[in-house]
Amino acid sequence: MPRAAEARRRTARLMTSPPRGPGWSYQHWERQWPPLAASLLRAAEDTGAVLTVMGNLYGYGPVDGQITRDLPLSAPGHMGRLRARMWQEALAAHQAGRIRATEVRASDYMGVLSPWNGMLVLYADSARRGRPVFSFGDPDVPHSFSYVPDVAATLAAVATDERAWGQAWHVPSPPAVTVRSALTDVAEVAGARRPRIVRIPRGLLRLSYPFVPLMRELDELLYQWDRPYVLDASETTQTFGIEATPWGEVVERTVGGLERAGKRAATPALFPSPGDHPRPARYAQLWAVGLPYVI
Repeated sequence: MPRAAEARRRTARLMTSPPRGPGWSYQHWERQWPPLAASLLRAAEDTGAVLTVMGNLYGYGPVDGQITRDLPLSAPGHMGRLRARMWQEALAAHQAGRIRATEVRASDYMGVLSPWNGMLVLYADSARRGRPVFSFGDPDVPHSFSYVPDVAATLAAVATDERAWGQAWHVPSPPAVTVRSALTDVAEVAGARRPRIVRIPRGLLRLSYPFVPLMRELDELLYQWDRPYVLDASETTQTFGIEATPWGEVVERTVGGLERAGKRAATPALFPSPGDHPRPARYAQLWAVGLPYVI
C-alpha cells in the first residue's frame, strides 16, 4: 500500500490544547504535556501512524515582521520553549526513521467554538451582546486569526501528503486585522452597537498575578497583543492549494455559532459579580481594585 494511502488509513493527531478543565491550565503544562507527548510518540512508533501535531506560534516568541515557518524556535518563556521542545523531539524521531511526523501551526482561533477557546472569540461574544470588551493588549495593532475549518483542512492535507512530513506548516489565515476592527465587524453582523473597548493597564493586570495563576502564566504571551502579530502561510497555500476563508465569512459564521450557543445555554460572564463566583473572597480582592477575572 502506498505510504500516503496508508497514512489516510492510520493517522495519529496531537491536539494543540489538552482537554479543558481546571487541571489543564497553562500553569500545569510543564507537568502534564511532556508525558502526553511522549505517549503519542510511542503510539506513532508502535502503529506506524503519521503523527500530525496541532501546534501554535508560541515557540517563535516575539519576532520582528511576519511570522514565517523558517524562523527559529527561540521563545524566551517556558510555554514557548515547551512547545518548541515537543516538536523538536517529534522531528528528531522522524529524522531517525522511527516515525513520520508533521506539525500545523495556527494563530488565535476564530470560528464556531466555545468562547473560552480563543481570545478574540471571547471578545466577540461580548461585542455581539453589546457589552464592553476588556482587552489585555493594544486593540489597534494587526493580528492574524485562524479559522477553525481552515485549521482542519490544513491538518487533513499534511497528514496524508508525504511532502509535508518532517516539516511544520502554517494555517492559511485571512489578512491580519486589529481587534477593534474585528469586533466592529462582529457587532455589525450581530446588529449590536459599535463595541466599547477598554484596555486593562498592564500594571493593573499584574495585580491579579498573586491570586490568579492562569493570569500569571499568560503574562509571557501578552506580547502577542502589544505588537503586530502577522502569520505568513504562503508556502502552505503554494504547496497544498489551501486558501484562507474570506474574513467576512469567518465573522458571519462565528457570530452565528455564538448566537446558537447562547440560545442553548447562557455563556458565563467574563467579569461576574463576586457573589456569583465560586471563590468570592479571593475574587472580591480583584474586584475591589477594578480587575475582576475568573479565578
